[in-house]
Amino acid sequence: MTFFVDDEIASQPACWRQAAGLAPGLADALKVPGERVGFVGCGTSWFMGQIIASWREAAGFGESDAFSASEVPDRPYDRIVAITRSGTTTEVVELLETLRGLVPTTVVLGDQSTPAARLADQVVDLSFADEQSVVQTRFATSTLALFRAAYGTDVEPLAAAAEEAVAAPLADGLAEAEQVSFLGRGWTIGLAHEAALKYRETSSSWAESYPAMDYRHGPISIARPGRLVWMFGEPPAGLEEQVRATGATFLASGRDPMVELVTVQRVAVARARLLGVNPDTPQHLTRSVVLDA
Repeated sequence: MTFFVDDEIASQPACWRQAAGLAPGLADALKVPGERVGFVGCGTSWFMGQIIASWREAAGFGESDAFSASEVPDRPYDRIVAITRSGTTTEVVELLETLRGLVPTTVVLGDQSTPAARLADQVVDLSFADEQSVVQTRFATSTLALFRAAYGTDVEPLAAAAEEAVAAPLADGLAEAEQVSFLGRGWTIGLAHEAALKYRETSSSWAESYPAMDYRHGPISIARPGRLVWMFGEPPAGLEEQVRATGATFLASGRDPMVELVTVQRVAVARARLLGVNPDTPQHLTRSVVLDA
C-alpha cells in the first residue's frame, strides 16, 4: 500500500529546488544584516527554527534565537519569523496577533487561506510543499532548503543527493530496531530532534534525541543490542567505539545531514509498515493543533 507520505518524501528534491529559487527575492525577510531575529514554530517547525537560527548566526547576519511559539520571551526583536505548515496552530496565530503592529513578522506558510497569512506582515508561500499526511516531511525540509539557499549554500547538489537517498535501498535491519537515539552537533541537533519526532509520530516507536557530546552523560545507559544510535554529521572522537561496546548499532553515513533526514523519514515509514501502523494518520495527532478558546 502506498501512503501520501511516500509520495511526499519522494517529491522532496523537486521541492528543494523550487524553494531555493525563492531565496533571491526574499532577501529583506531572510537575511537583513544586524537584525535580531526570533524564529518560532511548534513541533517540527520549532526544530526547523533552531536549525535556521544557527545558520543565520554562522552566516554573520546577526543574533538569532528559536523558540516554541508558546514560549517566546519578553525581549526586543527586530523581526519574528514564524514557520507553520497549517497556518492555524493556536500558539502561532495568537503570537502573530499579539505582535501585529509592534514587531515586523514574516511567516513561512503552507496553507495560504489561513489566519497566519492574514496576520503576518510578509508571507513566504511554500504551498507547493504542503502535504496531505499529518506528519511533516517535505514542508519542513523545503523550509530548510529555502533558508540554506538564502544563506549561501548551493542547494542543487543537495537535491541531487536527496534523489539518490530516495531511490537507494534501505539497509537491512534499520526498521527492526526497537529503539533509536538520534544525535547531532551544532545545527544538526535540531535535525536530531526532528528525526526523533518523525520516528515517534510516523511509527509510534521509541525514539530520543540528544546533543552528541551529551549522549554519554546518561542516555548511553539505554544502549544495547537491538537498538540504534544514529548520528547526524561527524561523531565526536571515541563515541562510535563506546556505543558499539554496548552492543547497539551505530550509524553515521557521511551524507549531508539534511539529506540523511530523508533516509530517516523512509525508515520511519518502513517501521510503520512493519508494525501495521498507518503513517499518514498517527494516533492522537491532527494536522494542526487548534485549541478551544
